Amino acid sequence: MPDLHNLDIQGLLDLRDQVDRHLLDHQRALERQLSRFGGAAPRGRTATGQAGKSKLFGRKVAPKYRGPGGELWSGRGARPRWMQALLREGHTIEEFAIGARRTARKRSANQVSRRKRK
Repeated sequence: MPDLHNLDIQGLLDLRDQVDRHLLDHQRALERQLSRFGGAAPRGRTATGQAGKSKLFGRKVAPKYRGPGGELWSGRGARPRWMQALLREGHTIEEFAIGARRTARKRSANQVSRRKRK
C-alpha cells in the first residue's frame, strides 16, 4: 500500500490510472460471469460506472405552482408535502398554478433589425 501523503502529483495520477484499469478489468470479468448465467449488464453506464445525465440536469426551471404559504414547486420531481396535504384536503392542483408565464422567445436577426429601424 503506497503512502499517499508522500506521493507527488504524477505518482497520484499513475495510481489513479492503475485503479481505473483494475476496476475496468474487474467490471469486464463480472460482465462475463453475468453473461454466462444469461443476464445482461445494466445499460446506461459508461466504462467508469457513471450514469448518463439528461441535457436538462441541473437547469433551473420557473415554478409552476405556488402554495398558500408562498411555497413554490416547478412541477418536476415528486410532489412536495405541502401539495400532497392540500390535495388530500380536496383541493385541485390547478388551484395553485401560477398564472400565464411569459416565455423568452428567440428573435431572428431580421426581427431585431426591423425593430431597431422603427
